Amino acid sequence: MSSSRVGLRFFQNTRAAFRNAYGPFRRPGAQGFRFQSSDAAAAEQQSTFQRLWNSPVGVKTVHFWAPVMKWALVIAGISDLSRPAEKLSLTQNGALMATGCIWTRWCMIITPKNYLLAAVNFFLGCVGVVQVGRIFNYRRSLDGSSTAAVKDMEHEVADDAKAVAAQAKAAVHKSA
Repeated sequence: MSSSRVGLRFFQNTRAAFRNAYGPFRRPGAQGFRFQSSDAAAAEQQSTFQRLWNSPVGVKTVHFWAPVMKWALVIAGISDLSRPAEKLSLTQNGALMATGCIWTRWCMIITPKNYLLAAVNFFLGCVGVVQVGRIFNYRRSLDGSSTAAVKDMEHEVADDAKAVAAQAKAAVHKSA
């Protein structure tokens, strides 16, 4: 038997022992999820508003309001489509692109799954991709070659990262 199988069995046995040990302390009829109703008939009798209000991603939670507020970033990115490409910031739009891609994936991993947050992050990533593409095409048209534009963009991002690191280092030394 391989060692990975032994480890897997250890964790399965530990989980079962934990359930058995703490089972009597759970509420009667609890299903193991914090927001899950123990009575399905009561859930069916709730109005749509009550279900939305009591949902784990409902109106009274941060899981609802964070994506609603984040739509402002998407709208700002869409409004930047009318700006000329030479006035766009590569680092800002690169950050929006990376944030959108990373958090879209994360929204599908966390519990409860937050599809509203995943949607806003997906569109944020799309806006970032479009804007970075516009910046790349603009710089390529200036230089005449795509490799020079890419190298220029790499140097700009590296210089910005070095400046942020230097500011953080100065702030740490200042506070110490």
